Amino acid sequence: MKIDIFCHIIAPAFAEAVERLNLPLPAEVKNYRTQSPPLYDLEQRFRIMDKYDDYMQVLTVATFHNFARGDKAVELAKIANDELAELVSKYPDRFATGIANLPMTDIETTLLEVDRAVNDLKLRGVEIWALRDGTPIDSPEFMPLYEKMCQYNLPILIHPFRGVTAADYSCEKESKYRIYSTFGWPYDTTVAMTRLVFSQVLEKFPNIKFITHHCGAMVPFFATRIISHCDFNEMRRGEKHHVGLTKHPIEYYRMFYNDTALSGGTSALMCAYDFFGADRLLFGTDMPMDSLLGISDISSTIQAIEQMDIPDSDKQKIFEGNARKLLRLPI
Repeated sequence: MKIDIFCHIIAPAFAEAVERLNLPLPAEVKNYRTQSPPLYDLEQRFRIMDKYDDYMQVLTVATFHNFARGDKAVELAKIANDELAELVSKYPDRFATGIANLPMTDIETTLLEVDRAVNDLKLRGVEIWALRDGTPIDSPEFMPLYEKMCQYNLPILIHPFRGVTAADYSCEKESKYRIYSTFGWPYDTTVAMTRLVFSQVLEKFPNIKFITHHCGAMVPFFATRIISHCDFNEMRRGEKHHVGLTKHPIEYYRMFYNDTALSGGTSALMCAYDFFGADRLLFGTDMPMDSLLGISDISSTIQAIEQMDIPDSDKQKIFEGNARKLLRLPI
């Protein structure tokens, strides 16, 4: 079995609500509807899925709801979660579970939707953004959410997003050559991970389960640089970033779980494997966000994992075992 931990979908009721609420969507988000038909066309999605034996998906809603605010955010989250639960119930051989959307308007409303999504709808985790409205992921207002997810023993998926208006240089108004997503999204994930490490979130909640998108972003490749800078800044410059941490910062980075959504790349996966270990990697493709509408990322990711020079038992963990454990799947 291969359980794809991070797939995107736009189901009909949610798509209708996005149109009705007239959200301020940037062009690159609006174009997803036309550029990636398997996002909303189940027949196309199923034809792609049928190309792979014993393949199931964990569903998340695409980027749209990140642009809703206030009551609109609450309405969209409920519609999205209801629809995800319905899809999982209707197609249990296709979809292992869904990941809940959260309104993130205020913490009380957010926690109520977490309870509803987990207890009533049987969704098996929540998705948050590496950055939303300029609010850091380690802000005190989010601590009750992290505590709640520890109580449920279910994961929090971290998804990055920055738009084309995040310019590469201060003298420009827009990012060029899709730098904002190709490199900006992994950077934002790295920032989020670092804030969670040094603000002591992982120290305070040692059993919390964060799953990063894109395989831990920059962290595995820059692991020795992280160690070097932490030690140098602490010892030579007298900076006190380690205060409140009971172990070296690099050990907290190893606590993150990570999907394999790198569009393939065995060497990159081996880098992540060497840093995080087999128990912290989960098969994920970002389907259908690639040039072949989901086909290339699934095939290239499966091939890249199969070509890793690791025991078959570790490949089984990555493809299936870790997802079953983290999501506490009944299947």
